[in-house]
Amino acid sequence: MIKKLSKTNMVLIGIGAFLLILVLWFVGSYNGLITISESVDTAWAQVENQYQRRADLIPNLVNTVLGAANFEKETHTQITALRTQSLAAKAAWDNAETIDQKIVAAKQVDGVASSFKGLNINVENYPQLKATQNFETFQAQLEGTENRVSVERKRYNDAVRAYNIKIRRIPTNIIAGMFGYEKETYFESEEGTEKAPEVSFE
Repeated sequence: MIKKLSKTNMVLIGIGAFLLILVLWFVGSYNGLITISESVDTAWAQVENQYQRRADLIPNLVNTVLGAANFEKETHTQITALRTQSLAAKAAWDNAETIDQKIVAAKQVDGVASSFKGLNINVENYPQLKATQNFETFQAQLEGTENRVSVERKRYNDAVRAYNIKIRRIPTNIIAGMFGYEKETYFESEEGTEKAPEVSFE
């Protein structure tokens, strides 16, 4: 014969079920925050990879151009200035530690890359430059990197958006506040740098 549950037992079972649901929700929310936070970190790592590549390529390209041909004084001055800027931008990138510092340094790298727009060199006038394989290689790599930078920056911003929304929504915001999950920074380009710079030597 099945015994009837007493009122007290029913209350205890109800409280136990409620606590179990609360614990499961807590664990699920916390694990969800870890997962989405890792997505932001992974996306940022890809941005860093592409910017590191870009920061390394630009000085190499400038040095190749500078060393491959004897340019007119004005052009030579422009290229020398670009080399100084590119080395400074690379140093800023290499020395940046936080994401905010990296974003500032990345914008500096963007600025140097954009400076190539105003540098037009007719390759036909400089056969030494045209014959330099490094020039062709670095130019192709830089152009490819520009596209990858744009893609990875978008992926990072998408991950940040999803993360920022999650930590602000009720009730996940309670868990986020308890464990110190804070809003992440979007990677917003300076005006005019949203387009990949055209590296033109013709």
